Amino acid sequence: MSIQWFPGHMHLTRQAIAERVKAIDVVIEMLDARLPGSSANPLMRQLTSGKPTLKILNKQDMADPERTALWLAHYNAQPETQAFSLDASVPAPARALIDACHRLAPHRGGMFKPMRVLICGIPNVGKSTLINTLKGRKAAKTGDEAGVTRTEARIVLADDFYLYDTPGMLWPRIIVPESGYNLAASGAVGKNAYDEEEVAYELLAKLKTDYPALMEARYQAGLSPEAWAQATDDALLDAIGRKRGALAAGGKVNIQKAAELVIADFRAVHIGRITLETPEQFARWLKAGQQADKERAERKKALREAGLIGPARGGARRPGKPRPPSR
Repeated sequence: MSIQWFPGHMHLTRQAIAERVKAIDVVIEMLDARLPGSSANPLMRQLTSGKPTLKILNKQDMADPERTALWLAHYNAQPETQAFSLDASVPAPARALIDACHRLAPHRGGMFKPMRVLICGIPNVGKSTLINTLKGRKAAKTGDEAGVTRTEARIVLADDFYLYDTPGMLWPRIIVPESGYNLAASGAVGKNAYDEEEVAYELLAKLKTDYPALMEARYQAGLSPEAWAQATDDALLDAIGRKRGALAAGGKVNIQKAAELVIADFRAVHIGRITLETPEQFARWLKAGQQADKERAERKKALREAGLIGPARGGARRPGKPRPPSR
């Protein structure tokens, strides 16, 4: 299953960011500390290229601290980039971001050259919470579902510091399958874009290998770490469903309900502090995804040249084929 979610308002957001970034001094990209690679929008790299960037790993209190340290080192090694981890609801670390912006753009400040900062990120990553913390009051709408913010807003943090909030945005085509599942598990993707059972199976496949002790502590299945790692995903979901009372008539496990419970436990940190990927893992996934995408493009090109499919959207039409009438 391929998870994709790019509703119409995200296309408008992309256009708005492309226009706004021309006059921006620093970009704050908020990432989910539980999936720092999968929550980094490749579109943002294109749209904000050349701008100093703060990478904020939000929800650090929900993530594995050892893996968070690996990701901070990864992003801090990139040019014109600083990385922080924080909980967006805590004031002191959040306000440190203002000083970090001034370090990245020391030429900006004062009434005649106010600091202009764009804050962006995937849906449900915590941008609005951070803005409200920085402002000291509710300046942005928050929610636990993707797509709460729908329009750009300017927030004045000081007379010479403007923060531009943008709606959460994914990208038109997710070429890394693992990223799609991780985004869905985190709540960054609309519910209509994925199947809970598929996402739960993928989540279990990671957790049983990387966090077997946490899984045993939560679900009390009586399994050793080795047994957790070797158990099939089907068997584990069935066992979890029985433990948590997700039963249908006749005592059979309601797999749909069991899947929803596993996802909810992950999101609520009931299993523990978990990070679904390391920099090395994500690099492998990305390389494989890019290779598969390249092969897909080559297959489509061959079919197009053979006349078996139509031209690429926006491309030239084959000779002799009349253009369809406008509607």
